[in-house]
Amino acid sequence: MARNVGILSDTHGLLRDEVKSRLSGQDLIIHAGDIGSPGVLAELKQLAPVVAVRGNVDTGAWAQELAQEEYVSVDGWTICVVHDLCTLRLDAVAAGVDVVIHGHSHQPGIARKDGILYLNPGSAGPKRFHLPVAMALASIEGETFAPQIITVEA
Repeated sequence: MARNVGILSDTHGLLRDEVKSRLSGQDLIIHAGDIGSPGVLAELKQLAPVVAVRGNVDTGAWAQELAQEEYVSVDGWTICVVHDLCTLRLDAVAAGVDVVIHGHSHQPGIARKDGILYLNPGSAGPKRFHLPVAMALASIEGETFAPQIITVEA
């Protein structure tokens, strides 16, 4: 049976109704930092279990419990979550990581390098510059990790 994962980053304190709607029914939610407020995490936790990391704007006392990197295993897939890819402290290949989820740039994208899938869901928070408001959904089943970038109405 497929596992469905909702992936977002850079909410900056804004959790849009459309994002919540798309996350409803997911088995897991991953937030790659710049959450912006504890209220965002509280709302996400009402929808599904949450794995979240601290981003550069997450400076309040509430964010101190969040790690800068998290690792989660979903149906045999090892996923590393970090806010800013430049701060990743390990060699993902040597560590056996299958997927690296990151944010910070607000630019959604999916890339493969050295056998690792790199996924930036983009920014699901306030619209910035010419970049889309975006998030990602992934379906995991057996040997398949199938992510999809979703553009959200701003």
